[in-house]
This record gives sequence, structure tokens and C-alpha cells, in this order.
Amino acid sequence: MIEKVELGKTGLNIHPIGLGANKIDEENKKTNTEYGGKVLSTAIENGLNFIDTAYYYGKGVSEEIIGKTLKENNSRDGIVITTKGAHKFTNDGIILDNSPAFLTNAVDESLKRLQTDVIDLFYIHFPDENTPKYEAIGALQRLKEAGKIRSIGVSNFSMDQLKEANQDGYLNVVQANYNLIDRSAEKEIFPFMLENDISFVPYYPLASGLLTEKYTKETVISDKNKARPQFQDDVFMKHVEKVKNLRGIAEKYDVKIHHIVLAFYLTRAPIDAVIPGARNTDQVLSNLKAASIQLTPKDIQIIEDLFPLD
Repeated sequence: MIEKVELGKTGLNIHPIGLGANKIDEENKKTNTEYGGKVLSTAIENGLNFIDTAYYYGKGVSEEIIGKTLKENNSRDGIVITTKGAHKFTNDGIILDNSPAFLTNAVDESLKRLQTDVIDLFYIHFPDENTPKYEAIGALQRLKEAGKIRSIGVSNFSMDQLKEANQDGYLNVVQANYNLIDRSAEKEIFPFMLENDISFVPYYPLASGLLTEKYTKETVISDKNKARPQFQDDVFMKHVEKVKNLRGIAEKYDVKIHHIVLAFYLTRAPIDAVIPGARNTDQVLSNLKAASIQLTPKDIQIIEDLFPLD
């Protein structure tokens, strides 16, 4: 049995492997997606209790499936639900809104979709251009005091925005891009997290599959990934070779390369949990294996040398 850890100083006890619910959806055999309720139920039955979703994931579909599943299975107790808000869908496109009025309404709407009385962690999903960040966080603090949320987070904030958001010390969790290919968060954000007792949750932990055994030099890159810097020809080839060099560590623990990558993140001081996505039950069960791996200092040094901090 994997011991749960506290998420920063929130008082929330979580399994160190969470479920990134951006892929929680209706069944789609073309994309190997099982019904999200089945994926979630399998995760919970196997000890996972940290669920990360957002209104943006299907305009509330992910939240609705999570709420429906937890209600049907009477399994809300002990489950830590995190969700996010900031996106406003309009006829002219998506508008980002961090205003207190918008965030207050976003929390109320998420509570309905999740069919719960309280959200364990609510993030501002993206910063807008106009709202002072301390005002946005102040609104979430009032919602926390009202018992609608238990802790406060932000996602995709710059360093300056993080400092402004935390000027009153209300910030509990930060979610941002971080993986072996882009370790830049370690330079400035990680020290800020440690100094202020804030937990860091990385997204894109597997770099869209590049930090797995999915890709080889012969792989045809999808149009979606072609625009991403790490998938450009020369860079892509270098990453494929680096990932192959993790095979020795993976074989030592009798796991896959992506398990080693996830286990590495859990050696970083500000990271209490990782939230890899899963389209089906097999992926959930596979991701959970990473929690049982205890990398040695030598393993960690090999990984850091392969993927150096720029």
C-alpha cells in the first residue's frame, strides 16, 4: 500500500500519482478512450484519490462525468477533487477572466457539475490581462472562508504574477509546465515554492508522449505535434536518443521508461504528486506503478545528466 502524502500545507492527503482528467470523456474507440466513469472508478479502486480536472476540459464534460461517477458509487469521501476556471466561451472566441465575480460564479457552476458541496482545490486556470492577481486570489480566499473550496491554486502564471498572487500568503498550489525536456521551473519557480510552502504540480509530465517508449526515429509526427518545438526534426531525434538511454534504469526496476520519468519528478522537493492523463483503465493502472519506485542517487544523477537544466 502506497502511503499518502500531504499536498503542500493544504491538509489534503493524496496518492502521489493522481489522474489528469483532461482525457475523461465519453467512450471513443478511435482514440482508445474508455468511458471516463469506468476509468475513474478503476483509479479509485486501486488507491488513487487525487483527481485533476477543469471546466475547459470539454466545457464541463470532465467535471460532469466525475460528479456523476462519484455520486453513483457513493465514493466522494477521501477523494481530493481539483478543478480550474478562467475560460469564458463567447461568440467571438474564448475570453480569459479572473475577475472576482467570474471566479465566484465559476466555483458555483463547478460545484453543480461535480455534485459536491466543496471543491478541495480550485485553480485559476490561466491569468487574464486586466485583473490584479491579489484581487483574484482574494476572491478565492473568501470562497475558502465560505466553505466552498478548501485550498487555492493558480496555473500558467508567470513569476511576477505568482508573487503578486501570493502577496497575502493565500496561495497553496501552483500548476505549470514541467518535464525532463523543460526543467526551467527549477531555476526560479521551485525556490519560490519552497520559500513559501507552496506545492508544485507539473502538467505535460510526459511531454505529449515524447518521454515514453511511444516514439522512434521512424515515427510519423502528427500535425498537432509538428508545431511544438520538441518535435522539430533535429531536436526530436536528440530527445528520442536520450529517452532510449533511460531503458537501463527501467529494466533495473522491471518497469517502463515513463514510470522512471514520473518517479524522477517525485524526487523534486516542491512536487508532492504528478497527474499523468489516462484515456483508459490500462493507462491508469500503468501510471500507478511509478509510485512504488525509489530511485537511487545514482539513478537521479544519470537522469539529470541526460536531461540537464539549461
